[in-house]
Amino acid sequence: MDDRWAIERRSLEPVPEAERHGGPGSLFTLWFSANMTITAAVTGAAVVGMGLAPVPAIAAVLVGNLVGGVPMALHAVQGPRLGVPQMIQSRAQFGVYGAVVPLLAVLVMYVGFFATGTVLGGQALSALTPLPQNASIVVYAAVTVAFTLLGYRFIHRYGRWVSLLSVLVFAYLSVRLVGALDADVLSAPGRADLPAFLLAAAIGVSWQLSFGPLVADTSRYLPSGVSGHATFWFTYAGSVVGACWGMIFGILVHARAGAAFRGDEVDHLVGLGGAWLTVPLLVSVAAGKLVMNVLGTYGGHLSAATVFTAFSPARRDGALTRGARAGYILLIAGTGGVLALLGQGDFLRNLTVFLGLLLCLMTPWSAINLVDFYVVRGRRHDPAALYDAGGAFGRVRPAALMAYAAGIAVQIPFLNVEGIPPGLLVPALGGADIAWCVGLAVPALLYWRLAGSPARPAVSGTFGPADPAVSGGTRTGGD
Repeated sequence: MDDRWAIERRSLEPVPEAERHGGPGSLFTLWFSANMTITAAVTGAAVVGMGLAPVPAIAAVLVGNLVGGVPMALHAVQGPRLGVPQMIQSRAQFGVYGAVVPLLAVLVMYVGFFATGTVLGGQALSALTPLPQNASIVVYAAVTVAFTLLGYRFIHRYGRWVSLLSVLVFAYLSVRLVGALDADVLSAPGRADLPAFLLAAAIGVSWQLSFGPLVADTSRYLPSGVSGHATFWFTYAGSVVGACWGMIFGILVHARAGAAFRGDEVDHLVGLGGAWLTVPLLVSVAAGKLVMNVLGTYGGHLSAATVFTAFSPARRDGALTRGARAGYILLIAGTGGVLALLGQGDFLRNLTVFLGLLLCLMTPWSAINLVDFYVVRGRRHDPAALYDAGGAFGRVRPAALMAYAAGIAVQIPFLNVEGIPPGLLVPALGGADIAWCVGLAVPALLYWRLAGSPARPAVSGTFGPADPAVSGGTRTGGD
């Protein structure tokens, strides 16, 4: 059978070197297609909806994505280096049982990804077919489940196709948009102060950091000797370029359409193409959004399995039956689908609140995970210990839990998310949201101090060569 349609066999267990394949170039197309979507455009529109003027809004999303893309892409290097899913690596920092704490936060993120993506995909499908909105959401969710079941190889191939489609579609729509803009759109009134800029930049940062828990999932089948530099830069470029293009496009569409954009996002975006291109553009919107939906469901089922297998000695080695794998996928899709049906009425506001709170939970985890991998352990782990509660990483590691709790707590006074009361220090900062800055710095430093000294000798049983992660290596295989 064509391997594009072969169902993936691996789940939580390490990918053997004999099954590794491809090159880092595939990460560019995958992450470009995941970012160059209608969700990115809607997120950019949300920045203008917060009251920021178009030009400062564009600058803010550029800065936010450029900064947030760095830790995001650093996670990609962990995939080929360790050969295991992203979130099971958290057991090295938190312990086999302790890792459940950040995993629960990540599961909320994946369910949120599914819900927001399915609302937009459902809008496109409803516009294409006679199906009502709710039925379209259900159908779109079912297609997401089917694609996720096929697994890693199919997801990468699908991402390549959608990447090409996204370039063609958004290039055409961008040309149409620029031609339709009035001369005074960019000079439209709005906030241009530093606090508003930082608040908008935080959305770009949160967009990139929210990918952290699934980045290594998409790179773990690459050969262990692949160049770390190439892995980082292909991931970074694909994610940042795709997100910035999509968000800037959304900013300009919202600046042109105003309040009418809210609640009818898909029709406004697709309407730029003209009546004769409505159907092809709606197909491209639905196909493009499906990439992120599938990635989120793929990472979500791996995270859910990591939680449940921690308490099941028979499954702690990471191997899952196809039935169990399907069950975890349905768990994510079913929960997210229900939320999509319930939360579709005020989509833009729900998305803004979701992204803001998500950043508060994901930032400390990302800081701890990266400091542990790059500094404390010198890019080496004991593979067997990730699956053994009695092994080197143990059941619970207080250092990581303390740093994670501190990382969340220290953000609260600085947090400014629309729809919830601002933190105590937000008024003194003029409304600026710098929570993500302290959320990265404090847990990183605290974990480093509590966990051990830099470049500590690696434990036995490490994966691969000593240091292919960021110092380079030999690229193996093709894309």
